[in-house]
Amino acid sequence: MNTTAFDGQWTRKVIEWLGFGTAQGSSSRGGLRGLAVMARRLDEGVDCAFTIDGPRGPRYVAKPGPVMLARKTGCPVMVFHIGVDRGKTFTKTWDHFLLPMPFARTVILFAPPIYVPAGCGSADAGRKHAEMQRELERVRDIAEAWFSLSDADREKYRTEFARRP
Repeated sequence: MNTTAFDGQWTRKVIEWLGFGTAQGSSSRGGLRGLAVMARRLDEGVDCAFTIDGPRGPRYVAKPGPVMLARKTGCPVMVFHIGVDRGKTFTKTWDHFLLPMPFARTVILFAPPIYVPAGCGSADAGRKHAEMQRELERVRDIAEAWFSLSDADREKYRTEFARRP
């Protein structure tokens, strides 16, 4: 899902150029329509993704869309973060967009899947949203520190993340 705003159209074009589909919508404009498109695509067997902090932020604060979609479809929420060893940070953007430098090293860490029961109420959905936020923060903190960690700490995390089903 990507925003219908002007900057989102550039993102949409790149995503589609790479051969992926998009659903137009965001937390601030057309989100329910976008969720409906994503639910149909999941039913067709196509994977879907969000930038879960939305088009306006605040930075790293998850919006409820992924939990809503998981509750509707039964598909799990998969939270991940990509850490980069070097890049250019655009500090004048709301999200401090990071453009990796050529040949930068990266690490991607996935949290365990978060399943949201189809019949859960708003309180349970709120707990799942809080779990998603905690996992987002955890994998982000580890991934962004990855290249400054000791070899022993990296090995500890490799073992931990490799044990997951």
